[in-house]
Amino acid sequence: MKQIAFVMTIFLVGCTGVPKGVTPVTGFDVERYLGTWYEVARLDHSFERGMTNVTATYLKNEDGTIGVVNRGYKTDNCRFEEAEGTARFQGDPSVASLSVTFFWPFAGGYHVFALDQQDYQYAMVAGPSRKYLWILSRSAELDTQVRDALIAEARRLEFPVEDLIFVSHAAPQCGSEG
Repeated sequence: MKQIAFVMTIFLVGCTGVPKGVTPVTGFDVERYLGTWYEVARLDHSFERGMTNVTATYLKNEDGTIGVVNRGYKTDNCRFEEAEGTARFQGDPSVASLSVTFFWPFAGGYHVFALDQQDYQYAMVAGPSRKYLWILSRSAELDTQVRDALIAEARRLEFPVEDLIFVSHAAPQCGSEG
């Protein structure tokens, strides 16, 4: 039984860790981060494949955790889908490193490593490895210069930015990807 617990601990830590060389933002203010963010770009992964109009909404739960609602339009079945989860800080709440759980007991890392700390208008988030990257904005459109600077930073940190998917927020079209 101890071996199973040890393996599960390693598995869960491996899923919530920070990619080597990526440093989560310090001086993070979760109250300012709450609300809705638009997904501008992402690396492909199965749980968002074929989705457009993707948003993430963060809200404070009564128990101090962060509620997460991810929503997107699935082009293959022509409808919006949602996933609800819970985020917890991995340590000091002023460090933007959280664990997000959508299906207990599995947690994934959520590490904000670039952020408009003045106005909280854009952010870049890594998962537990360089296979997971999101560029987020408070509006559906992100200034091209800001977007390009974020992509350059992700490239410098060796994320596969050539594989980024730029997310459409136009009126949903059934049967198309964007």
